[in-house]
Amino acid sequence: MKTDLAALRHHAVRASLFDPTTLGRAIDRLGFIQADPIRSPARAQDLILRHRVMNYKVGDLDRSYHRLRLEEDYLYAYGFMPLKTWLLLHPTEKRELTSEEKEVLDVVSGQSRLHPKELQRHLGRGREVNAWGGFSQTSTRILERLHHLGLVRIVGRDQNIKLYGVSGARADIDNAAERLRHVVLLIAKMMAPISKRSLLFTLRHLRSFSADSSHAMVDQLMSEGELASSEVEKTLYLWPKGRLQRTEPEQRVRFLAPFDPLVWDRRRFEHLWGWAYRFEAYTPPSKRKRGYYAMPLLWQSDVVGWVNASVNHGDLSIEPGFVRAEVEAPKRFEQEFEAERERLKVFLTVPAP
Repeated sequence: MKTDLAALRHHAVRASLFDPTTLGRAIDRLGFIQADPIRSPARAQDLILRHRVMNYKVGDLDRSYHRLRLEEDYLYAYGFMPLKTWLLLHPTEKRELTSEEKEVLDVVSGQSRLHPKELQRHLGRGREVNAWGGFSQTSTRILERLHHLGLVRIVGRDQNIKLYGVSGARADIDNAAERLRHVVLLIAKMMAPISKRSLLFTLRHLRSFSADSSHAMVDQLMSEGELASSEVEKTLYLWPKGRLQRTEPEQRVRFLAPFDPLVWDRRRFEHLWGWAYRFEAYTPPSKRKRGYYAMPLLWQSDVVGWVNASVNHGDLSIEPGFVRAEVEAPKRFEQEFEAERERLKVFLTVPAP
């Protein structure tokens, strides 16, 4: 199938930024929303959902968390997902539980919402080194291991501390290859069109499947026609079967989260839009080029630059940066930029002056 960069850009924008719907339907359609704790001006999950959910306000995900029965886990990153996605990822491994893990699981099973501190009277206040080189309560580490195994789930948060409950759900699909098939198609849909190289790299993050099995599944889905493909400038792009959406997206400005599915694949970003975007929150200030939390600035189907947004004393400040001297239809762009600024204010519940 022959195509070009413009067609890839159009499909990427139109497929990812679908018409706003309800929160539950948007999460179900996305299949996964990456989480990030930084609030500048809001957390990534809220910034991602605001473009896809009608009248979405910051914090709506938290307020609806229990009602939607969301799951938290690691797909290609850590985030929120509907139960149907979570079931594809488990079991991650099968092994015998340690005596401490069994004890913790028994305690969790007896409560609907358990705070990690409640386990201290059962396991004491022992500490052990965590994955980042610091210290974590032993009880919390055990809860994390049980969560990894799919035996407990996150049922809520108390001041951003995870509350745990026993997981009663079990996979609908026992066959690992069939689960992997669905996961590959899910990620290919979320990031369509995605290069084969990027898809295989993304699948390496999966804890439930080997790199060899993921590679074989991608090839199988291509041969079966479940993944369509086209080579553009020596890069093979894939997407779930069907035609690309080639229609030019609407004339609209959007401030995107750094982890939005549309811009998550930095390799694709640079190929489709011709410049390198980097997330610089963890870069020393003196070495930043875009800003602490620079958000990609989308105009129609072109990412023309970035914005840094902040709220100070009830006032929303937007500082834009551009990769080129001019943008297409500058007067219309200015109007749409102001419209997006107002949408962001409503989303953040910033009061009018």
